[in-house]
Amino acid sequence: MAELRPYPATPLLRGASARDEEIELVWDDGERASIPLIWLRDHCPCEACRHHQTRERLIVPLDGVAETAEVGLEAGHLRLRWADGHLSQFASGWLYQRRPAATDASALPARQAWSEAFTPTRVAHADIFTPGGEATWLEALLRDGLVLLDGGPLADEEVSRIAERIGPQRPTNFGARFDVRSKPNPNNAAYTAIGLALHTDLPNWRQPPDIQLLYCLQNAAQGGESLFADGFQVAEALREQAPEHFRLLSELAIDFRFQDATQDIATRAPVIECDASGRVVEIRFNNWIRDTLRLPAAQMTAWYRAYHHFWTLLHSPRYQLDFALAPGQMVAFDNRRVLHGRRAFDPNTGARHLQGTYLDRDMLESRLRVLARDS
Repeated sequence: MAELRPYPATPLLRGASARDEEIELVWDDGERASIPLIWLRDHCPCEACRHHQTRERLIVPLDGVAETAEVGLEAGHLRLRWADGHLSQFASGWLYQRRPAATDASALPARQAWSEAFTPTRVAHADIFTPGGEATWLEALLRDGLVLLDGGPLADEEVSRIAERIGPQRPTNFGARFDVRSKPNPNNAAYTAIGLALHTDLPNWRQPPDIQLLYCLQNAAQGGESLFADGFQVAEALREQAPEHFRLLSELAIDFRFQDATQDIATRAPVIECDASGRVVEIRFNNWIRDTLRLPAAQMTAWYRAYHHFWTLLHSPRYQLDFALAPGQMVAFDNRRVLHGRRAFDPNTGARHLQGTYLDRDMLESRLRVLARDS
């Protein structure tokens, strides 16, 4: 079938017959499936239907083309001759892997909200350069929204080296790779020594960065411990404790805006975003760049009460992780789910320097599929 994703050579087909607009298939292990003719015509793997190099589809399954003149088996594989004379041949293992009842072997780890006993997965720096270690790191990040990398070198741009194993760095108005340390004339609170309350980065963007990597090069200053909380876990706690507060934060869009001398980036969205089934899928929470609240006056007081409730839960020790990053350690987290912050530090007691970058979640998922394909 000329595919990069592997499929089993067996079981072979022992029966195939046309019925109405479907093909009934039976494999040697007794498994059965009914597959629509139009689906088979759409997935024909021949070079007239799929480009031989890109594997991209070249045809549109139009009405009238999915009529068979001949159904048969050849050495246990499916052979279809269509009414227009076109020939399609399908490997039995390929069909078995994609039969309606089959589990998708390339399925990604489902997101799991943290429990109160949650402990981040830790992967050794050397292991991320092995397929098994890299897969463990990716799976933990996609599943839990946070993972630690230990024992890395104190090398400038190491965060970029790691990121680019996965995919291109996601640039923002702060650049593709940024330094987190106090500096004169900062345009962001992260570039000061003050404590940072829990937040997500860049909620003022229509599409905020998905994944953030923070690599510690120096951390000798007194204070500066990192803080994290799972927005999904806390949003569900809010929903349970105060359904009306959850509703206000998930239904009412507010303004987020970043301004400096050269940029003015703004968007409007709710603090908690849910999908059509009501499941929480994104958190936008950043008190520094929350802009003027533009809501009907009758809703403002209730919204502030809901926001304060969510803030209080997020900053409760019950839901927070609190630890100091060591030099050579990197934390990676889902920026559209996990909130991060830090305690204040005293720059007069030592240097604190982190390097950071962002990645698109699509690149993590792609990399994990490639590793699974090659394992």
